[in-house]
Amino acid sequence: MTQREAIFPANRHALYEKHGYSAAIRSGDLLFVSGQVGSRPDGTPEPDFERQVRLAFENLKATLSAAGCTLDDIVDVTSFHTDPENQFGTIMAVKQEIFSKPPYPNWTAIGVNWLAGFDFEIKVIARIP
Repeated sequence: MTQREAIFPANRHALYEKHGYSAAIRSGDLLFVSGQVGSRPDGTPEPDFERQVRLAFENLKATLSAAGCTLDDIVDVTSFHTDPENQFGTIMAVKQEIFSKPPYPNWTAIGVNWLAGFDFEIKVIARIP
């Protein structure tokens, strides 16, 4: 049976401690990353939306790196948006910078009405090299 291993980025932010969850779980050769948000080191939301999205991706990269992965190892993405209609352009611009060439990961975007003070969250599944 495959054991689960909790993964945390080097500079673990306050949200993990406060809410009692792991940044990611390694199970076999898969990494299941919890939703990453655009939080500052103390866990508070970044107020500027584009910066919040960029910080969410930075937090994602740090968590992937802690497991020996990169953005290229992502196979599946789910993102959550509090105002998809008005946020989509910004998200797509950042997404196209980060995933600039194929093969692109699977992606499901979901509109929600609450993200604990945040406006964007991204969770992924990656294959560990």
